[in-house]
Amino acid sequence: MRLAFSFAYMSLPAGSGALLLFGAVQATMIGHGIWSGERLNKPQLVGLMLAFGGLVGLLLPGLSAPPLYGSILMLGAGVAWGVYSLRGKGVGDPIKVTAGNFLRAVPIAIALSLLMVNSISVDYAGFWYAVSSGALASGIGYAIWYTVLPALKATNAATVQLSVPVIAALGGIVFLGEHITLRLVLASVATLGGIALVILEKQQVNAAQQIVSADRP
Repeated sequence: MRLAFSFAYMSLPAGSGALLLFGAVQATMIGHGIWSGERLNKPQLVGLMLAFGGLVGLLLPGLSAPPLYGSILMLGAGVAWGVYSLRGKGVGDPIKVTAGNFLRAVPIAIALSLLMVNSISVDYAGFWYAVSSGALASGIGYAIWYTVLPALKATNAATVQLSVPVIAALGGIVFLGEHITLRLVLASVATLGGIALVILEKQQVNAAQQIVSADRP
């Protein structure tokens, strides 16, 4: 997952990459729910089609379309992240499990580094950027998220996740000098709006079912 993510961002802008990654994660998890027998109502179906249409629209050929190779890698990373999230449900201590997964990834990273040793170019800034991204942003980020998650309602947690591509796009503008295209804006509105419709509608359905169950003698 991190491998595909890293190589994808060598060619993708921050905003497009985050949108593809987030869309793939949510699509994987929603798709798993459908595969497991979950039924979607009409608003959720509309949201799912809207989100899928947004991702397809972003990838259609054109001057502002993101690179295909990087897009495929990012979508693959998103699917892997979605599967990882689904498999991680119900673990005893998410922080310890995540730390163990990071440690198990070390041999893979070493093996890949050895295979690419002839093309490796390490500089001072790049080294610390890598450490900050992996150990600090990812490691501490996971720890903080899993710590506060129990205190958040499911709807609030889902809403917080919707902000990720927006934050990434703004960071790309401020720190990387990237430009926001009309295609990205429209794709973001369609994808994030569609996913929000699926998630929020599901929460409303669950809440209604709980009320009905509570009223039964």
